[in-house]
Amino acid sequence: MKIALIILGAFAALVIIVVAVGLSLPVQHQAVSAARFRQSPAEIFAVITDAKNFPSWRPSVKSVEILPDSVGRKRFRERGSDGSILYEIEEATPNTRLVTRIADRSLPFGGSWTYELLPAGDSTTLRITENGEVYNPVFRFISRFVMGHTATMDRYLQDLRNRLR
Repeated sequence: MKIALIILGAFAALVIIVVAVGLSLPVQHQAVSAARFRQSPAEIFAVITDAKNFPSWRPSVKSVEILPDSVGRKRFRERGSDGSILYEIEEATPNTRLVTRIADRSLPFGGSWTYELLPAGDSTTLRITENGEVYNPVFRFISRFVMGHTATMDRYLQDLRNRLR
C-alpha cells in the first residue's frame, strides 16, 4: 500500500510540474522548417494548393472536404490522425506564397502556416513558418518539450518530398 501511495504521489507531482511548466510557456510560438526540392515553384505550388488530393500523398490525412468560401476565402476540412480540422486560405500568391489558418476555434490549438516558395537556380526551397497558438497548458508542454514545434511541418515536408519523387 505504501508503494502505491508513493507511485500515486510521484504521478501527481509530475502532473503538477507539467501543468506549471505549461502555464509558464507562452500561448503563441513561431517555428520555421524548410526543405529544398528540384521541382519548380509552380510544380510545388500546384501540389500544396490541391487540397482534395492531400489524402493521396499525406498519410496522416484520411479525407478532405472542400467547403463553400467564407468571406471570399477558400475553406476545406481535413480529417485524419489529428482529428477534424477546418482550414481557410488567407492568402495565395501563385508560385510564391500561401497562407493557411486553422479556422476552428473549438480546438486546443490554432494559428497559421505561411508557405514561401524560394527559387534557387534549378531548385526551390519551400519554407514553412508556423505562427502557432496552443491554449491548453498540458498540450503546450507536450508541443514544446515532447513533439517539438517543427514536428508537423517536418512530417509535411517529408510527405511532400515523397510525393514529388
